[in-house]
Amino acid sequence: MTENRQQALRALPAVDSLLSAPEAAHLIAGHGRAPVLAALRAALEAARTGIRAGGRAPDRAALLAEAAAILDRQGAPTLRPVINATGVILHTNLGRAPLSAPALAAVQEAAAGYSTLEYELEPGRRGTRDVHAIRLLREVTGAGDGLVVNNNAAAVLLILMTLAQGREVIISRGQLIQIGGGFRVPDVMTQSGAILTEVGTTNQTDLADYAAAITDRAALILVAHASNFKQIGFTAQPDLAALAALAHAHGLPLVYDLGGGALLDTAPYGLAHEPIVGEALTAGCDLVCFSGDKLLGGPQAGLIVGRADLAAALRKHPLARAVRMDKLGLAALVATLESYRRGRALAEIPVWRMISAPAAEMRQRAGRWRRQIGTGRVMPAESAVGGGSLPGESLPTCVLALETDHPDALAAALRGGPEPIIARISDNRVLLDPRTVLPGQDRALVAGVRAALNRMP
Repeated sequence: MTENRQQALRALPAVDSLLSAPEAAHLIAGHGRAPVLAALRAALEAARTGIRAGGRAPDRAALLAEAAAILDRQGAPTLRPVINATGVILHTNLGRAPLSAPALAAVQEAAAGYSTLEYELEPGRRGTRDVHAIRLLREVTGAGDGLVVNNNAAAVLLILMTLAQGREVIISRGQLIQIGGGFRVPDVMTQSGAILTEVGTTNQTDLADYAAAITDRAALILVAHASNFKQIGFTAQPDLAALAALAHAHGLPLVYDLGGGALLDTAPYGLAHEPIVGEALTAGCDLVCFSGDKLLGGPQAGLIVGRADLAAALRKHPLARAVRMDKLGLAALVATLESYRRGRALAEIPVWRMISAPAAEMRQRAGRWRRQIGTGRVMPAESAVGGGSLPGESLPTCVLALETDHPDALAAALRGGPEPIIARISDNRVLLDPRTVLPGQDRALVAGVRAALNRMP
């Protein structure tokens, strides 16, 4: 090492000297002494590395500034709000369904103080957290009873552990599905202790296939809705009513893992008909389980509805406590279900506002963005429902297309702003879809796009 580099290393201030500087006092007030000390040590080590590589020695101000930058990076949250301009309504990576205004208000109220989570006011005694959602679940689905757990995978696991542990569960080979994150129905069945009995083939399963598989070891028949893929061509599955009649003739319950859990018909909005929870119960399903944060449009939850005796058995299982909902999720769920009960779902729940919004409205909004940004082209495109719902189905929309020679760089610049904008790339264009940009986010989107374009070479 040269003498100049050694002198530069010796000239670096001691960490105690930096820690006593006035600038450090401000950092300590905001971050605490221990984190500031660690950041100063990291800044000094980075300076030593730079000097050894031939770089210049930073002064005290630069070292303190580097420590402040380190603290800012460490303190920045990784769970951040973003603007979803992808056009994917139920974007799993972006948190699926945004909550309605009533749900947000209910969460804030429940979080701000104490609540009647497990307390009955009139008799003044301990209650159960189930009651808050069950009344509404009965009303909006027509079920005899129900319960709520923290997600639909937990709902499936609870059902199988309660009703089928050590016994056979009959399911079509065409329904041994995998959803996002590597979640596989067969794996959950194995973890539950149930014995998987596959019937039929990948594309063809008949009622006779189910009937031939029923033995005295059978616990139930399970139907898993193909919510994230579509089979076409030479395919067949028995309808739910016929399958329910077969199950009941042998004293077995029919359980339907519906997945998405629509309470409204998607067909009026140009989409295929997604099975509705109430329809499944009317067809004879004994239990139906579905997600709260997909087509229901609420918080992450697993909802189970159906026969009262089966729901009571699930409620008594020890696993039910391990997978129960917390008070904030319950508050949001109850408010969401209340929107359905009052017939206000289309107006209040963001997922359904996005699904029902006409393409003409998207064109007008994209046009306003173009005029305010001063560049881009409004063009027709398609929005996806996403979230493992309605595979292959899309909604007509209009997007603002930004032409660029470096679409990946522009998309990264959009993500790098103070309010990250998540776009999609198609044909070397960066597309911004108004369908999934929430009301009130337009100004931030326009400002973010302008800033990103200014940062481009």
